[in-house]
Amino acid sequence: MKIEFKSASSGRIRRSLGAIAIAAGFVFATGHAAAPAVAAEYTMAIAHLLPEDMNNEVQPALIHFKSLVESGTNGAVEVQIFGGGQLGSEVETGKQAQDGKLLQSTVISSGAMSSFYKKYQAITAPFLFPNFQVAHAFLDGEWFANFMKGTIDEARLRYLGTFDDGGGFVAFTTNKRLIKTADDIKGLKIRVEENPSHVAVMRALGASATPLPWGEVITALSTGLADGQFNAPGVSKFFKLWEVNDYTTLSRHVYNTQSWLVSEDWFQTLPEEYRKVIIQAARESIALAHGMSALQAIDGWNESCKKFKECYILPAEEREKMAAIARPAWKEWIVKDFGLEEKLIDELFAEVARVAAEVEKYNQTYAK
Repeated sequence: MKIEFKSASSGRIRRSLGAIAIAAGFVFATGHAAAPAVAAEYTMAIAHLLPEDMNNEVQPALIHFKSLVESGTNGAVEVQIFGGGQLGSEVETGKQAQDGKLLQSTVISSGAMSSFYKKYQAITAPFLFPNFQVAHAFLDGEWFANFMKGTIDEARLRYLGTFDDGGGFVAFTTNKRLIKTADDIKGLKIRVEENPSHVAVMRALGASATPLPWGEVITALSTGLADGQFNAPGVSKFFKLWEVNDYTTLSRHVYNTQSWLVSEDWFQTLPEEYRKVIIQAARESIALAHGMSALQAIDGWNESCKKFKECYILPAEEREKMAAIARPAWKEWIVKDFGLEEKLIDELFAEVARVAAEVEKYNQTYAK
């Protein structure tokens, strides 16, 4: 299966109500950083595409990060946040961050991330994670941290953490019928990101993949150019997709991510103690962002079930059937056409399986 594009573009914490409450609460406590005690010696400008409000996982986390860094360095490092795509597209801000002069850091989705670090396309594997608990344990774990060290050599960008893009797991929205089985996907025209990984998966499931930039999606769905699409439920709520689609199915076949990166060249100009402050602040901010994204996922799905004509959660058995169809085709594409080593893909699935087993063992301690 040969799928080509000129470029790809966008799109271990315990889950509890306490985590969500903390994530929501810290926003009010850290809306503004304390006044710096000394004049800033360094500036860390961070760009992202999401609105500069508290209704997403990125902006609140970056506000918290700003507070931690500026207080932790006694004002020597000033953090500036530019949301809403003020400084350009994800690929554009990624390139600016590589340079590190005007922009030092950026947050970019998986499609754009693969433009800078080819191996990241592996993380777009279909049905990679069974649930949020396993996803967070993997993405916050040692194997993935070592995997992401490759961004330094390949792109001169240092990995700081992973946000759950729009809540992480995706749901289909469709017009012609409600998706309850793999057969229901066959023949549908499904809009996908301009990401060949998503095209490969939809084709394997028998759909006609329609790559479109997000700006054209609503028109495509309303005119019949596309029968449906998939995204996090929070996206369905924000864009009121029930106005152009009738049905939604929480399939969780893709886990959307956003990677937080910082210029390695700029990072190495900092004193060691400031570098430590930035890393620690980023890790804490990512943990809190998990709670914010969980709130989006829950709220988005709850609202979807109120507004769409029908909503459906794909059961584990049906997800396994779809995975058995999609994974082999995706693996063939990513190895033969995209050019990643089969060994890496096998290691990825093995590590996720190991993490899932650990999580299950941990959970069972509460059942005894």
